[in-house]
Amino acid sequence: MRNLLNFLQKYNYWFLFLLLEVASFVLLFRFNRYQQSVFFTSAGGLAGKVYEMADGITSYFHLKAENSTLLDRNLYLESQVARLEEALRRVTSDSLRMTSLAGVPAADYRLYKASVIKNSLSRMDNYITLNRGEQDGICPEMGVVGTNGVVGIVYKTSPHYSLVIPLLNSKSSISCKIQGSGYFGYLKWEGGDTRYAYLRDLPRHAEFAVGDTVLTSGYSAVFPAGVMVGTISEIADSHDGLSYLLTVRLATDFGRLGEVRVISRNGQDERRELESGTE
Repeated sequence: MRNLLNFLQKYNYWFLFLLLEVASFVLLFRFNRYQQSVFFTSAGGLAGKVYEMADGITSYFHLKAENSTLLDRNLYLESQVARLEEALRRVTSDSLRMTSLAGVPAADYRLYKASVIKNSLSRMDNYITLNRGEQDGICPEMGVVGTNGVVGIVYKTSPHYSLVIPLLNSKSSISCKIQGSGYFGYLKWEGGDTRYAYLRDLPRHAEFAVGDTVLTSGYSAVFPAGVMVGTISEIADSHDGLSYLLTVRLATDFGRLGEVRVISRNGQDERRELESGTE
């Protein structure tokens, strides 16, 4: 207690000075409008700076929560993008019905989705392997179509895979007709350019022109009538001179095959069984 009194006695002039200074400032800013406005303006600016600094500090400590919220939002958006990409893929792959099968009534066939996992182009007898088989409903002698046209016919199947004889195979022979006419022939590939095959046995009195569309005839149990095959690019006489030999530019680009569809023609099994006794 004595030390406190000694301290106050020693510095009493300083305490009196501070007290008078505070009193003078109070009187100055209380009874003078100009000084009062300056004081409150400065005090408001200082308080604003203090609040701004405090808000920055608070925001910094809330960054962890904000980052967690943003991460959850990003995960949600990524899942939405994945769903949209899958929907787009399905719509794109379903476009097969709108092109190569555009002229075929949907009641005439059923479709099975498949992907090409092996393909060859450089041989006389090329083959294609699909990633679908017996367990997916695929059977031998079903037709295969791509986005733009006929691909081939299923040759063999296993539980999970199918082997296809494409148009680019010497064993392939597809019954085709010219759109808008009743004349038909058989499409064969003779090697060489994978863009072209030949339509044989068109009678001499048949009428057609370069650029006409070639479709499946529907005379076999494999393809319904009207599936896109290609277009006529050249007309010539056959070797015996009794019929026409047409060069057909194939609608299917065999070098870019990816997604395909396997066709199960309605009534296919019944018709095959009936016709088997005549062969």
